[in-house]
Amino acid sequence: MRFITKKFMPRRTFLRGVGATLALPLLESMVPAATPLAKTAADPVRRLGFVFMPMGCDQSRWTPPGGAKLGELPPILRSLAPVKEHVTVISGLELQNAYPGSHATSNSAFLSAAKAKLTESSDYYLGTTVDQLAAQQIGQQTRLPSLELAMDHLQVVGQCDNGYACAYQNNLSWSSPTTPIPAEAHPRIVFESLFGEGGSKAERRAASHRRASLLDSFTSDLARLQRGLGPGDRARVDRYLETVREVERRIQKAESDASNDALPDLDRPVGVPAAYADHARLMFDLQVLALQGDVTRVITFQLARETSNRTYPEIGVPDPHHPLSHHGNDPAKIERMSKINAFHVSLFAEFIGKLRATPEGNGTLLDHSLYLYGSGIGNPNVHDHSDLPILVAGGTAHGMRGGRHIRFAKPTPLANLHLTLLDKAGVHLGSFADSNGKVDGLFEPLAI
Repeated sequence: MRFITKKFMPRRTFLRGVGATLALPLLESMVPAATPLAKTAADPVRRLGFVFMPMGCDQSRWTPPGGAKLGELPPILRSLAPVKEHVTVISGLELQNAYPGSHATSNSAFLSAAKAKLTESSDYYLGTTVDQLAAQQIGQQTRLPSLELAMDHLQVVGQCDNGYACAYQNNLSWSSPTTPIPAEAHPRIVFESLFGEGGSKAERRAASHRRASLLDSFTSDLARLQRGLGPGDRARVDRYLETVREVERRIQKAESDASNDALPDLDRPVGVPAAYADHARLMFDLQVLALQGDVTRVITFQLARETSNRTYPEIGVPDPHHPLSHHGNDPAKIERMSKINAFHVSLFAEFIGKLRATPEGNGTLLDHSLYLYGSGIGNPNVHDHSDLPILVAGGTAHGMRGGRHIRFAKPTPLANLHLTLLDKAGVHLGSFADSNGKVDGLFEPLAI
């Protein structure tokens, strides 16, 4: 580690070990002596995250009852109760450019609000997604401009849905109308992209055997760093490194379990937890680390692809998700589909709780992050792209007003919300896709 002779440590401080780089969280010693920590609230770090829930939901179990105050939560959102003061549910948003309705256009329009070219070939055409517009500006301040995550390893090729190329369902993020950005579902690869060199699969597996822990290569530098920090910063670094070690331990445990499994399972990559919830929690924890270390400020996460036939026996739903979404108004099927929706939301709620519990500056990671959670389909039984299930969490440092339900009287473009979030991230555009304004009331001016 190269020591800096200034009075304060730069925000973009890294520890460099053998084949790995570790970014540090925000410390008091990174703020100039003449600048109190409170000043960071006036110009907080701007972060955007997007979590995609596939195949819509039962709106009667999603939409909060009552007025503008987020009081009693409906069944699908009930797990958000501990963090509901940081959450705003928005009803009445639509994706007109996703019609004629399909699963492919639900996925592709969610972040682009653009009309996908109907093609089964490689001449697909969509639009630059909101996350990549943010990455072009705020992403240039970090080592990774953006981070694209998913839960499905299978990247299907060819035609996937009613004449639409599979690229529309495989990818949430597009850096240009013709360039989809593949998402990564393997936690080991994600971890190494954040903190290590990566390499080929054989090289990665050899490295995991060669190093008991990524942090071992930082031992001497960490000891010297800790001696030069105040008590508060030492505690922050300790908490951060404990989180890093825990994530790494879980990845190694998953690798060990998969390697020792006598059952043939050629489709399951080594290191991916067998249970969906364990895998999803690990991917969410990696997002916490990425944000805490300021490795990236823009993240997308696909909880499952559209038309996913994943089953969820861990919550008592052995039925494939996609057929359940075409429930034909069968109450039993709607009930099981809603259990999947509630399960997905509960994992997001845990993540929001972890962001809230992670101190940063004079606030928390949640205060300095804005996350949009939702789907590109409203009623999946008819491939409807209106009245989408959408919520926004976090962003107190940006003036976010949580604990509310915003209900539009008439259908309003989802692009309006994207434009609003871009503006709060410091990306000021006159319009985005089919936007016709911004979402009023989602934010309030910061107190001076």
